[in-house]
Amino acid sequence: MMYSIVIEDLTFKAILGLLERERNEEQIIVINAKIDYEDKKNYIDYAKVCDMIQKKIIEGKYKLIEDAIDEIENMLKKEFPQMKRLYLNIKKSEILKNALVGVEILRNY
Repeated sequence: MMYSIVIEDLTFKAILGLLERERNEEQIIVINAKIDYEDKKNYIDYAKVCDMIQKKIIEGKYKLIEDAIDEIENMLKKEFPQMKRLYLNIKKSEILKNALVGVEILRNY
């Protein structure tokens, strides 16, 4: 049996981006994730995942969303080797006035 944890709209402020104002002012970051795993006895703690992602982005002060996604993927795979699939979406809600923009990945293990 396959199980999934789903994280929708994890929202916090962080430094993320290349532009001067993005380097100097925190902006709202929105994270969506889905992690698939097979054994409910070897479950994945969604609260821990949320904390890990938020901490990584805040501390990383990444210039590129792609770098943040790559490091989060590596961190989660190391912490939760039981992951079978990872969907991760990082959006910035304040960079464009008329759109949420971001980067996403889908990885199968």
